[in-house]
Amino acid sequence: MTHLRPGKPSGKVRAARLTDLAALGELSRMCEDDAAGGRSLGLPVDGPRIGVFSLFRLPLGAFRPHDLLYVYEDEGRVAGLVRVERESHRDDWTIVELDGMAGLATASAGDIRFRLVQQVLREGQKRGAARFHVACVDEGGNVELFMQAGFARYGEESVLHRSAAAPLPEPWSDERAAAAGIRPARPADAIALMQLYTAVTPSPVRRLEGFRIPDWERQGSQWRVPRSSLAPLLRFADIEAYVLEGATGTDLAGFIQIGVADEAQPHYLRVMGRAEVDLGGLIDFGLGDIRARTSKGRGAGGEHGVIAPVRTYESPIDRRLEDAGFTAISTVTLLMKETLVRVAEPALVPGRVHSLEVTRGS
Repeated sequence: MTHLRPGKPSGKVRAARLTDLAALGELSRMCEDDAAGGRSLGLPVDGPRIGVFSLFRLPLGAFRPHDLLYVYEDEGRVAGLVRVERESHRDDWTIVELDGMAGLATASAGDIRFRLVQQVLREGQKRGAARFHVACVDEGGNVELFMQAGFARYGEESVLHRSAAAPLPEPWSDERAAAAGIRPARPADAIALMQLYTAVTPSPVRRLEGFRIPDWERQGSQWRVPRSSLAPLLRFADIEAYVLEGATGTDLAGFIQIGVADEAQPHYLRVMGRAEVDLGGLIDFGLGDIRARTSKGRGAGGEHGVIAPVRTYESPIDRRLEDAGFTAISTVTLLMKETLVRVAEPALVPGRVHSLEVTRGS
């Protein structure tokens, strides 16, 4: 990664304006076109890659007050953009788009993107951000850029896609779901969901993601638990979550998060479960639920199909998804930067007791 060269004219980073909208859309499309020479995070969808600008519906009017969008302007031309989503109930920031084209003066695409990331980090320090998240493909200098900015890579996800051309399975009846132990998730499941997450997630990842039991109680459009590279899709989706009850009736064997797209984007599945449990039925239930809730007609899979991220340590969920008609289309690297300093908890330790002998004297 090359820093901006000192002493040379360069552009400036500023907050985006409504008048930038058309330029931002064009920039996003160009940066997803390998032939154009731009660089992006490279998050994939089926067929030709759709820019995150389109995939995550970036018109500035759709922004929430706590979202951020900065652009790099070079001689009146927008040559870079970064978009950040801030979670309202946690001090976590997620970079969902980072694009850069070679500047008109001296800045390369890498220079521009590095400047934009530094702007986000500075702003986060001012506003008390605890963690910065990003997911990207490991190409075009993406991972190197973030590691140079202090991010650490902590995992990878396989992104699987089910084509819209494949009919979705029949919706399950309530009786069939109940017989299989599948029911809607509820806030009272928070402790059991946390235990399930703990059982299937390596301790270094748990430490970094820092989920708490209250995080599992929240459901709806702001529910980003469990986190994934494509969680921003949930902002414009109708979300439901279901659990698969365990053998004892008090524990949980599996969990599925279903996002039915409200916009022109893929539907979303996120599956989590114990390795010894066959989650094929839970996945079939989820696909049937999408069919029941979609407005595209009987058996339609939606214009963009269904997309499902799976962590590499979550096997064999990927194989169960492949059995259900999904195919792997990309591998995404997960990175995070913490701003908090971890301090070891104080503990009592054995110590020697020294006596002080006092003598009376003159």
